Amino acid sequence: MAETDNHPTNFIRQIIEKDLAAGVHDTIKTRFPPEPNGFLHIGHAKSICLNFGIAADYQGTCNLRFDDTNPVKEDIAYVNAIKEDVNWLGFSWDGDVRYSSDYFEQLHGYALELINKGLAYVDFSSQDEMREMRGTLTQPGKNSPYRDTDVATNRREFEKMTAGEYAEGQCSLRAKIDMASPFMCLRDPVIYRVKFAHHHQTGDKWCVYPMYDFTHCISDAIEGITHSLCTLEFQDNRRLYDWVIENISIDCTPRQYEFSRLNLEYTVLSKRRLIQLVEEHHVDGWDDPRMPTIAGLRRRGYTPASVREFCKRIGVTKMDNMVEMSMLEACIRDDLNVAAPRAMAVLNPIKLVIENFPQGQVETLSAPNHPNDESMGKREIAFSRELWIEAEDFREAANKKFKRLVLGKEVRLRNAYVVKAERVEKDADGNVTVVYCQYDPETLGKDPSDGRKVKGVIHWVDATSGEEAEFRLYDRLFNVPNPAAEENFTDVINPDSLVVKKGIVEAGLNENPASGGWQFERTGYFCLDKTSTAALKVFNRTVGLRDTWAKIGD
Repeated sequence: MAETDNHPTNFIRQIIEKDLAAGVHDTIKTRFPPEPNGFLHIGHAKSICLNFGIAADYQGTCNLRFDDTNPVKEDIAYVNAIKEDVNWLGFSWDGDVRYSSDYFEQLHGYALELINKGLAYVDFSSQDEMREMRGTLTQPGKNSPYRDTDVATNRREFEKMTAGEYAEGQCSLRAKIDMASPFMCLRDPVIYRVKFAHHHQTGDKWCVYPMYDFTHCISDAIEGITHSLCTLEFQDNRRLYDWVIENISIDCTPRQYEFSRLNLEYTVLSKRRLIQLVEEHHVDGWDDPRMPTIAGLRRRGYTPASVREFCKRIGVTKMDNMVEMSMLEACIRDDLNVAAPRAMAVLNPIKLVIENFPQGQVETLSAPNHPNDESMGKREIAFSRELWIEAEDFREAANKKFKRLVLGKEVRLRNAYVVKAERVEKDADGNVTVVYCQYDPETLGKDPSDGRKVKGVIHWVDATSGEEAEFRLYDRLFNVPNPAAEENFTDVINPDSLVVKKGIVEAGLNENPASGGWQFERTGYFCLDKTSTAALKVFNRTVGLRDTWAKIGD
């Protein structure tokens, strides 16, 4: 079923299809469980597409459930941003948004059940003492002196914890499993700790909060999740996931399956590092267009379809690997090349004066919005005696490989006439500021009548109607493919990750088109930034027309 629906199969889909065929499940239920302590990034997009996509493909449901067990680091602003990201990617969750905090009463009850079964105890050891008793990968741990406390005492002490009678760090509730287990997560893990913090959902009701590994599996079971999908770093934790479910009185038995997390070149996907970039002001907030966050990609001009396509192309496996940034960039290029209307902008302007064009006359020309899609229609553009062209599109002298404007040579202006450069004007530093030329009035939309060939084409913007604009040229945030491997990852931030230019854009680009942005001909793909105003339009470069980094790497 998955392949016929144009969804490449993977090991998770194979497991689901086997479960459905065997009658293990009648309906598939997945969940996406973000922690609301930061913005989502492109790695989360992979998980979103997997969980929501599988639910949709197998006519099941997917819950959005916030893992809100650490109120110190969480914020309602993150909750709202995450909901916006999921919707923007094109997915809808089943029913209301859920929170792990919805189940705090039940979780507390299951903790009491483990205590009553002799499977949990209150430990007054300090964190340093617990760390020392935990052992190593090659040496077993040592039992806590509180491990054999009787059930009645443990129950009483946990009730005192819950009542706020102990300070933070003074004690914790630990599961009683196996201090000699080869799996560190089973060496009597902490399942509840004291924390006096206001919670964005429950307020000040609680001063004890459950740990993630205890909360997650029970929340899955309460919601009837059939396939709990997470990344490979939780592979060993599956043993704790199963132990908790097996030792409490709950009907549903969800199963956890792990897949490889996304590693993307020239960026970092660690939330800790992303927070550092924001807090140390290396970037302008979580939605800075250089950030790998979904909000940053959206602001940069990436489309939901391009992000979904990227997640589809990288696939779902159990093998960790580094994905090339060029793959993500190729997805947005492929999308916008088809969907984005064309327009013209000049980022490094010099003046072009057509000396034989009538003074004060403005001609209205017609230009296609897309060279390969007539259904996108045409637009009118002004053409007058004075235009703006790119400085790099003119040279006083050049060899035959240079197909743009050269002194004494001809070139075609996009969607307009053939012009010939006659002379130049320069500033005090010797830079060309004005190119004077002649135009052939018989060449609008056709070749010169005498048969001469004009091979070069350059873009331009009319000086009478063009609007001043700011162009933010975003590039990769880091200079090296794997910044996380550096001793200090902020030392390899690319100093040219943002270059700001002031230029000219054709009139009428007042709001982003349905595609999300435009292709500025011969320049790249751009979208209006949220800071753009009527007085000054601000455009973000989504991606260039070509992968310039491929040449750098050769």
